[in-house]
Amino acid sequence: MMTEPERAALLAATPRQLFIDGHFCDAADGRTFATLNPATGEMLAEIASAGKAEIDRAVNAARRAHEQERWRGMTPARRSRIMWRIGELIEEHAEKLAVLESLDNGKPAAGALNIDLPQAAQHFFYHAGWCTKLEGETMPVSWPRHLAYTLREPVGVVGQIIPWNYPMIMAARNIAPALAGGNCLVLKPSEETSLTALYLARLIAEAGVPEGVVNIVPGLGAEAGAAIAEHHGIDRIFFTGGHRTARAIIAASAGNFKQLTMELGGKTPFIVYPDADIDAAVDAAVMGGFTNQGQNCCAVTRLYVHDAIREDFVARAVAKTEALKMGNGLETGTALGPLISKAHLERVCGFIAIAEAEGGRIVTGGTRPEGPGNFISPAIVDNVADNATIAREEIFGPVIATFGFTGEGEVIARANASPYGLAASIWTQDLSRAHEVARRLNVGSVWTNCFSRFDAAAPWGGVKASGYGTGIGAHALDEYTRPKAVWIDTRTGEAAKMLG
Repeated sequence: MMTEPERAALLAATPRQLFIDGHFCDAADGRTFATLNPATGEMLAEIASAGKAEIDRAVNAARRAHEQERWRGMTPARRSRIMWRIGELIEEHAEKLAVLESLDNGKPAAGALNIDLPQAAQHFFYHAGWCTKLEGETMPVSWPRHLAYTLREPVGVVGQIIPWNYPMIMAARNIAPALAGGNCLVLKPSEETSLTALYLARLIAEAGVPEGVVNIVPGLGAEAGAAIAEHHGIDRIFFTGGHRTARAIIAASAGNFKQLTMELGGKTPFIVYPDADIDAAVDAAVMGGFTNQGQNCCAVTRLYVHDAIREDFVARAVAKTEALKMGNGLETGTALGPLISKAHLERVCGFIAIAEAEGGRIVTGGTRPEGPGNFISPAIVDNVADNATIAREEIFGPVIATFGFTGEGEVIARANASPYGLAASIWTQDLSRAHEVARRLNVGSVWTNCFSRFDAAAPWGGVKASGYGTGIGAHALDEYTRPKAVWIDTRTGEAAKMLG
């Protein structure tokens, strides 16, 4: 996938500036931050770093575009065609974007090309269709000879703060529904992975999105992210990330009563009953736990296997795990790349050490190879207690904790005991059981005899500490739009005066 000179040329041609009001520009004070290749530790680029002044410029640009109706004033059909074109451009540039994603994030480029980029394009294709389908309604009211109807209007200017684990998917799934709802936006990608978002900005401009409608502002969370959270010109914030940042955003949003949508992580239970298709379940558990190096909010982190099949299941999972190739994401056959940063690597290693100290038995993985890069072999930890640290806290790395169970009610209670409630997976051939367990699990999504199924049409969001609201599918349009009630008195003027 591209030669080394081709990759170097691509990197050199990729924008490194802020995208504000339809133009690439530097920060006013010239500040930049470095983005590193997690597979080698080498610097990829210096990227312009937005501070409070740049966020103010971006929000003001979005506000002007909104008030001048540069986007919402277009016909829905025209907006739909522009959004569809963005999806086509993502497909046309997919190989370049996949290489950039691998360089910046570390993930295997083949996976980015075959999974991430098609999903990113799909969000624009799907939401393009909503531009012509956002309708108001009429309703019967108790006032005689009055017409009451609703208009479905955009929220206004939205702020979007996205993480580093799926940069292109996260950018697309935030931008697409915002545009479908007629909004203007300011998006801050993670400072760890800003390159593909800036490349996407160029495609958005090429597709014909007017100036100021989409603004992409890389920067540090404590500066750019905080400025977005506090800004009175932003009407709603969509955030994906950790609890500490979420609490700061919630506090800052009180200044102008911003609405919030938050996805805050998970601790996915993966429940396997004795009648399950064991081969399929093993494959799904291993890939669900280690795809994207486990840096996934819905990664398999709590593996509950019925005692009748547990020993065999864990043995098969270990064998499959040890067959995975770990290495640079640009190398052919790589299944697992490096973790995003050295700091995150140390954090994951810390969890593994705590697991051992608390009595967990590492049956495979958990070691760091010689050489550069933020690599750690995927770990499976057995003999884990329900109250162990790795059973309760989100690791966001390639670590699966295994548990046994016997009773159905028992495992449901244990699965629900987590403070998180994002997703779960059930494996059984008994469909009555599957429906009942799915109903009783307190999570936002349940996969039955499958794992990690996503589509732009399906809602995605959590409960409890996993956040609130959804940013995908038809339900997302409820958060990117709001109803306005309009009343018309249809009586003649004189009759209206008499009846008050």
